[in-house]
Amino acid sequence: MRDEQRRSRTTTRRTAGASPKESNRARVHALLRARITSLELPPGAPLSENELAAELDVSRTPVREALILLGEESLVDIFPKLGTFVSRISVDAVLEAQFMREALELAALREAVKRAEAEDIAALRAILDAQGAALKAADDDAFFEQDEDFHRRLMEASGHRTLWRTVTTAKAHLDRARRLSLPLPRRIEHLIDEHRAVVDALEQRDAARAEEALRGHLQGVFDDIGTIQAERPELFVEPDESPSAPARHRPHPGLRA
Repeated sequence: MRDEQRRSRTTTRRTAGASPKESNRARVHALLRARITSLELPPGAPLSENELAAELDVSRTPVREALILLGEESLVDIFPKLGTFVSRISVDAVLEAQFMREALELAALREAVKRAEAEDIAALRAILDAQGAALKAADDDAFFEQDEDFHRRLMEASGHRTLWRTVTTAKAHLDRARRLSLPLPRRIEHLIDEHRAVVDALEQRDAARAEEALRGHLQGVFDDIGTIQAERPELFVEPDESPSAPARHRPHPGLRA
C-alpha cells in the first residue's frame, strides 16, 4: 500500500498539466500497476472494468485504457468474451529485466566509486538502518520500499539521478518475483548483509570488491526464482506457453538448479 501511495503521488505530479481524461487514465494505470507489482493483485486475479471503475470513482473508459496499457506491459492478459486477468510472471521477462538492471547498476556503481561523497555513504547507511528496522518489525512491504530506496540512492551517487526511472519502468515482472522471495527463510537478513558489503566497498573506493558484491547480490534473484517456481509453478508462465494455457512447471534454462 505504501508503494501504491508513492506511485500515486508521482503520477499526480507528472499529470498535473494533462487533460482530465489523460490524468484519470494515468492515475488508474499507476494504481493498478502498483497493486500488481506489490502482489496485492496476485497472478491470475480477475479484473472487472465495472468494479474497478466504481472503486476508483471513474468511468469505464480510463479503466479500459489503463488495462490496455498494462496488457502492453504483459502485466495483464485480456481475453475477449472471457475476461481480463493479472498475468502470471514471465520468466523470460524477469531474466531480461535482470540483465538490463545488472548492466546499468554495475555501470553506475563504477562511477559512484569515483564520485561518492560522505553524504552519499551516510544516506546509504541510514537506509540500511531502516532496512534493519523493517526486518525487526517483520514488515516485508517496508523492506521492499527501503530496498528500492537503496538501489535508487546508489545510482544517484554515480551522478545519474534519472537512470533509476528507466530501471523501474522495465522491471515489473522482476519486482513481482522479488516480492515473492522476501518470505524465504532469512532472505531479508541476507539482502541487508549484501547491501552492507556494497556500501563498505564503496566507502573504501574498492571498485573490484564493490562490483563483485553488487553483482552477486543482484544475481541472487536467480536462486530465489528457481525455489519459488518449484514451489508455486502456477504463478509463472513459460516461454513457449500461451497465456491462456494451464500452468505447468519446467525448469527454465536461465535459472540455476
